[in-house]
Amino acid sequence: MSAVLLVLLLLPLVGAAVVGAMARREDLDRAARILGLALSVVSLVLVVVLWAGFRTGPGTPRFQAELSAEWIPAFGTRFALGLDGIALTMIALLAVLVPIVLWFAWSEKLPAGRTGAGFTALMLSTQGVLVGVFAATDVFLFYVLFEAMLIPMYFLIGRFGGPRRQYAAVKFFLYSFLGGLIMLASVIGLFVASDTRLGQGTFDWAALQGMAAQLPLSTQIPLFLGFFAAFAIKAPLVPFHTWLPDAGAEAPIAGGVILLGLLDKVGTFGFLRYNLPLFPAASRELAPLLLTLAVIGVVYGSLLAAVQTDMKRFVAYTSIAHFGFIALGIFAFSSQSIAGSALYMVNHGISTAMLFLVVGLLIRRGGTASMTEYGGVGRVAPLLAGMFLIAGLSTIALPGTNSFISEFLVLLGAFPREPVFSVIATVGIVFAALYMLWVFQRVMTGPLRGSAVVGDGPGAASAAVMEPDADDPSARNLTARFGDLTRGEVAVLTPLVALILVLGFFPGPVLEVLEPAVSATMAEVGVADPVTPNGVAR
Repeated sequence: MSAVLLVLLLLPLVGAAVVGAMARREDLDRAARILGLALSVVSLVLVVVLWAGFRTGPGTPRFQAELSAEWIPAFGTRFALGLDGIALTMIALLAVLVPIVLWFAWSEKLPAGRTGAGFTALMLSTQGVLVGVFAATDVFLFYVLFEAMLIPMYFLIGRFGGPRRQYAAVKFFLYSFLGGLIMLASVIGLFVASDTRLGQGTFDWAALQGMAAQLPLSTQIPLFLGFFAAFAIKAPLVPFHTWLPDAGAEAPIAGGVILLGLLDKVGTFGFLRYNLPLFPAASRELAPLLLTLAVIGVVYGSLLAAVQTDMKRFVAYTSIAHFGFIALGIFAFSSQSIAGSALYMVNHGISTAMLFLVVGLLIRRGGTASMTEYGGVGRVAPLLAGMFLIAGLSTIALPGTNSFISEFLVLLGAFPREPVFSVIATVGIVFAALYMLWVFQRVMTGPLRGSAVVGDGPGAASAAVMEPDADDPSARNLTARFGDLTRGEVAVLTPLVALILVLGFFPGPVLEVLEPAVSATMAEVGVADPVTPNGVAR
């Protein structure tokens, strides 16, 4: 299985190099896109193989499919990879989303001078580096890949994004790079501490975790904060979030799906993989502060989402609220809340990906992301409106959709230990239902209105309102001009709809894969599950 993991890492990187070379010739653009899509499908097959071979029974090791080779012997670094359940689910989410967004991007209009082959190469590069980020079991290797993943995303935003793409790309890069530099100081601090405690400096995750109990709180806290700064920016938690609305608004739709659906999960993944196991005493000591930031993010993100008029920024602010909810589950320190957060990372990626893609399809027809230019879209594009509704209901965690069980587990696990924070977060759920249904009503229902729907595109009279008759030729022309979903677009969204429904009713297979890593994390942080009045642990 280790060979499969290595191929999964190298295949998109090698593919990116090949596709990038093909980008120099316009006549090879279509072939390059086909090759990139084919490689992403092969990666998905490899993930299925890894998933099928992953063991979850008693006594199985936390990390599986491990491989290790010397990298920089003088520094004690190794090229070491391995998968636990959390990493496997993140890589599986990545493998599902990449072919979907490459398929979606096939018909996207690119900025002048940009090629589909170049876009595909950057997407494959992002995929390969993210596999390494989730699978790394050497802390220094993780740091290198953590910084490296900024490069392809920077170019995806800066070369293929909207009118303010350069500003958004630079802001994204500087925030993330600064966080990475702060984390580097903690990585070096860990190496020095291991040299003192173990007699030899190391970046091996397992060795550092075994040393964690020996580190005094005065050492753990600054090291914890160095990692936390990088992950809080990436997640993003309030007040480290300000790069995300700009990056989300200016990123191309396909790039935004990976940014909002997966790349920012590296932050919450880092909390689970590095902050809690390597600095358990600091995690327990600082938990009240981190829970405060989490619930502030839930409420703040919800309120800001409710006042947005740009649909892409709206999706970005909903993500900020959801990441606050994920952080609540992580730092509530119960098996159920941590399992709920890990599952939420997967489900949020699916829900946000679908919502962002539907927004992209709406923009593709109307030519603008402004909500004020749309109204009554359901009358001319009922399939598009239906897909928007499914994505919105998943986002607000309607029972029967994938996100419901995630939020339920977080609240169920967090409430016995942190009732006040749980109640505040629940208010955010109410806000989420309000802002999502309000946006749906504003854009999809009512009479036809807005220049993007009844005019000739942005700039037409936005006050125009129509109540079309089904037999009116002008109404039929309007429906034909705006256009409902094509069969290809329905095919792009169908896998996400299926995942929303299947995981809504059958989350067990994913939770089964997550459970060993969750149990190990609880043991590493040294906190027992809260006990109910009848003496049963929750």
